[in-house]
Amino acid sequence: MLARISFTILMMGIIVSRPFAQNDSWHVVADQIDPAHYFGVTVANGMIGLVSSPEPMKVKDVVLNGAYDNYQRGRVSNILKGFNFVNMNLDVDGRRIGRADIANYRQTLDMRGAELATTYDVGDKISVSHRVMALRHLPYSALSIIEITAKKDVTITPMSVIESPDILQDVRNYYAEIDRPHVLIPLLTSVGKSPTGKYTVAASTSFIFEEKHGSEPDLIHEDWDYSMHLLKFNKKLKAGETYRFSVVGSIISSAHVADAHNEAERLTIYAALERTERLLKRHRGEWDKLWSSDIQIEGDVDATRDVHFAMYHLYSFAREGTALSLSPMGLSGLGYNGHVFWDTELWMYPPLLVLHPEMARSLLEFRYQLLDEAKQNAFSHGYQGAMYPWESTTTGQEETPVWALTGPFQHHISGDIAWAAWQYYLVTKDKTWLRERGWPMLKEVADFWTSRVERNGPGRYDIINVIGANEWQENIDNNAFTNGMAITALRYATEAAKTLGLDANPDWAHVADNIPILKFADGVTRENATYDGETIKQADVNLLAYPLKLITDPTQVKKDLDYYEPRMSPDGPAMGNAILTVSAARGGQAERAYDLWKKSYQPNRVPPFGVIAECAGGTNPYFATGAGGFLQATMMGFGGLDITPQGIVQMKTRLPKNWKSMTMTGIGVERKTFTVK
Repeated sequence: MLARISFTILMMGIIVSRPFAQNDSWHVVADQIDPAHYFGVTVANGMIGLVSSPEPMKVKDVVLNGAYDNYQRGRVSNILKGFNFVNMNLDVDGRRIGRADIANYRQTLDMRGAELATTYDVGDKISVSHRVMALRHLPYSALSIIEITAKKDVTITPMSVIESPDILQDVRNYYAEIDRPHVLIPLLTSVGKSPTGKYTVAASTSFIFEEKHGSEPDLIHEDWDYSMHLLKFNKKLKAGETYRFSVVGSIISSAHVADAHNEAERLTIYAALERTERLLKRHRGEWDKLWSSDIQIEGDVDATRDVHFAMYHLYSFAREGTALSLSPMGLSGLGYNGHVFWDTELWMYPPLLVLHPEMARSLLEFRYQLLDEAKQNAFSHGYQGAMYPWESTTTGQEETPVWALTGPFQHHISGDIAWAAWQYYLVTKDKTWLRERGWPMLKEVADFWTSRVERNGPGRYDIINVIGANEWQENIDNNAFTNGMAITALRYATEAAKTLGLDANPDWAHVADNIPILKFADGVTRENATYDGETIKQADVNLLAYPLKLITDPTQVKKDLDYYEPRMSPDGPAMGNAILTVSAARGGQAERAYDLWKKSYQPNRVPPFGVIAECAGGTNPYFATGAGGFLQATMMGFGGLDITPQGIVQMKTRLPKNWKSMTMTGIGVERKTFTVK
């Protein structure tokens, strides 16, 4: 019999318990929690990320997307850490509850409903259920639902707390009550400035009580100092009695709206008057839409859960209808300063494009709106067209720290963006988008590459002095991936012009035909002009087979796979083995592909949820880039999905022997179902 765990949900206005199987594919359970070795899981909605804490009723970080400021991390801007506005304290019979006071502590991520439930007991006095979610339908708002059951007569004192991170300046705390004949709306608010004063950041919270107006508990506001204030109430409970309430809050900055202070309070009032039942219903409804695009692996529930875990994070970090992109760590913290790299276009974007093209469009809109800045960057480096920065924020300027040579030299990023733009058209066939958004990017990137090459004779249009996908080799010539991506971008620009009935620059095709892809004497594709078998950080040459499809001969694909697989460093990032998985799976080597598939994420998992770090043994989760590679290995490798001029098609592949079948639903704009048996 399967072990059972209960968590609470709200149905028809009543909070009830629902059992689930501990080994189902939708829940990740952490019940062996060691605060000294704890890497939190994130609940996010594409705009705010709430990173869990080992401490009861706390979050570690609140990350606010789309807002960046400089606070002395490499002299470049960093994604903003916001007010911890979902934190709570709990006193029981006048005593503050902490880790030492609790037992049976368990945290459960419900991926289907995108909420984190924490449950625990406080001695023989109470049992607590605390659920947190970043509301999907309200991009700047979060909801906590608290249920406390008394085991004996007790007095509880729950507290809604707003705490300021050290980076925010000139913090001011406010408390107000909006009293209407039918409801009292308490507003706990904090407002501060980003480190340089560039932005105002504001957060506001309110209680939602089940009692009728006039019978709510009396509220007490305590303003401790500029970094923290709280709102609390006392409640006596009889043995066996359960008390339920919610806390709703919003956070926003002047990077998003002109008047962040008032808007945070307006959004909180709106959410408070929607009430818990409606908030939860709409939140779950939006996640149901996301999960209409799903992957199920019959015969391996653990694999299905791992796939869902990767999908959950990409769904959580991206959002339809924005001009925001994805950082390698998504909204799970401040890793890589929240900057946008090729990790978006080559790794996280492809699975989102296949599963939810409308979300992928937001990632491209980020690049389109920064096209003028990319053109200025090309001008500054003596080139034509658009040269996108290696690390980007909402400024569109280069944000790579000066000590990292990737900023001036990792030029393949521009080709990566053009590649992604054409993939979007192939999937959606949206000519209006192509004409208005895709074509301007494709044209300018193609012009960049024609000015970037050095024309040294037929077949020798060399690309000199770059850093490729394997970043351990710097300032190299004729890198395989960089050259391959330049060829691809030039050909895609030519194809886009034909599709739109425009005249393609004939120099684009001419240059593409003369950029070299180097080889060793034995026919193995050579990573760069001076590469001689060294250990590599991640796949480079193998990217020419997938996703670029410049190398299509199965014999050549296998030859390159056999050569570079043993040269992959065990200390490299997660996505390298994902690319090798695709080549092995498409080459009919199912068991080899399965071993590589497992290597692409399992060694990178850290406790207690198994969130993945960038490298095996690493401590910087959540590595959303790795999740993107892992999902490509799953869908484009074992699933055989391929993006072609005919749209998304399925190649013939084989599954590992322990998988009975894999079903992919809601694929592409036509919401197709694909199955492999």
